[in-house]
Amino acid sequence: MVEQSDRAPLLDWEEIPPPDPNQAAQPPPEPQREDDTAATDKRTPMSGTGWSGAVTAVPTAVTYSPTRNITAVVVSRDKPPGCGFARQQPPGSTLPFPGVTARGQWEEKDQIVAVFVVTFDTRSGNMVEWCLPHDVNLDGVEFKSMASGSHRITSDFIYFRKGKYFGLACFANMPVESELERGARMKSVGILSPSYTLLYRYMHFLENQVRHQLHCPGQYSPLEAFYEDKKAVLPPTGNGLVSLCPTWTVSAINRCMHPEMKITHPAGCMSQFIQFFGEQIMVLWKFVLLRKRLLIFSPPPIGVVCYRVYCCCCLANASIPGIGGSVPELRPFFYINIADISTLETEFSYVACTTEKIFEDKKELYDVYIDNQNVKTHRSHLQPLLRLNAADKEKYRKLSEQRQMLLYSQEVDENCTANEEDLFILFFMELNNRIFQTLCEVAGSSDPTITADHMRAMGLDPQGDRSFLEDLLEVYGIDVTLLIDNLCCS
Repeated sequence: MVEQSDRAPLLDWEEIPPPDPNQAAQPPPEPQREDDTAATDKRTPMSGTGWSGAVTAVPTAVTYSPTRNITAVVVSRDKPPGCGFARQQPPGSTLPFPGVTARGQWEEKDQIVAVFVVTFDTRSGNMVEWCLPHDVNLDGVEFKSMASGSHRITSDFIYFRKGKYFGLACFANMPVESELERGARMKSVGILSPSYTLLYRYMHFLENQVRHQLHCPGQYSPLEAFYEDKKAVLPPTGNGLVSLCPTWTVSAINRCMHPEMKITHPAGCMSQFIQFFGEQIMVLWKFVLLRKRLLIFSPPPIGVVCYRVYCCCCLANASIPGIGGSVPELRPFFYINIADISTLETEFSYVACTTEKIFEDKKELYDVYIDNQNVKTHRSHLQPLLRLNAADKEKYRKLSEQRQMLLYSQEVDENCTANEEDLFILFFMELNNRIFQTLCEVAGSSDPTITADHMRAMGLDPQGDRSFLEDLLEVYGIDVTLLIDNLCCS
């Protein structure tokens, strides 16, 4: 008799193949001729993208910092040699992947803080069934990893926040012929990490393990092996940050990621996010830039809504030095429930999602409430921002136009390396940079007055965006005078 192993088929959880060591030894490509360069520029729409067609910029790297959970785009502009922030490589240095920054070559540090199994007990409700390490504080995780209303669906995934850590859990619901379990067995298998940006790497493993737990309850050896292999070594200060964390670039991730995995990465859903909200994306952009508290409601499944939380945060990216240092950090909370109420009461700025309708009545906890595509606010001074103006529609038209150009370029050129995520992130970063750059220049001039021409140059409507700009100046502490149509206010 052959003993049945409880090893799951996806125990080999490393989902991103390592770089080919032989690739570094390949000879460098031949220098590109000028006529080839011109042809490439014509067919690659990323040259000259951004909210303004007059700005020539291409994304050289979109970096993910696990230590600070910040997404940033490094933009390369046409500048003479010696300008900008480019760092010269030491003579003779080579990178395994041409065009990928050195930070993308760092080996990822293991940073799994905990692994756990949550089950639904018909008598006790949600409860942590098993975890490693055994002394880790998982209070509340049993509700974060199994969203309210999940009994109506068969599977889901959930991003959430637990104190200083972030979590990802995969949920599954299986019918069983058991009177004790009332005909259904529900479990979630999840992990905690100091960063959310690399949790997606283990989603397939967690999905497989939750199915394994449904069919073979109590067999934890694959999870034990996973934790021993991936557990984080945290500094003794206990601040929850892993020292020497790598910074991955989008180009490196895309190069190594299997096609079927891209949708499981939060950064791989920006196009769906834009399509879902349509022109309303410009309304969300303003609220996010003003660091408001945004709460997204949706019935289960909640996984795709967690992605919308991430995408909202990406709308506020800016790379102007000194901007944002005095404003509240935009914190992605992902999935929340009623157990998070006390935490939300102290937050000045956040983006979160929930399946619990009761939050709609707790207006003191949020500024903006989003139900499906319906964006609303109970704050009277914010209600003018809900109305789309001509400048908003023009910006969305440019965004849609650039997306269509990119899709066409990808269709006719199989070697096109640009992608929608780079385009969308760059678009809003260019938009934000143009606004803050103009405001900083005016504030430092001899006549610190914003006119209608300045508003148009920033891509704003002189009348429709007046209240938005007033709030922006106050939030970021920029000292200028707003002068439009002979109406003056500081």
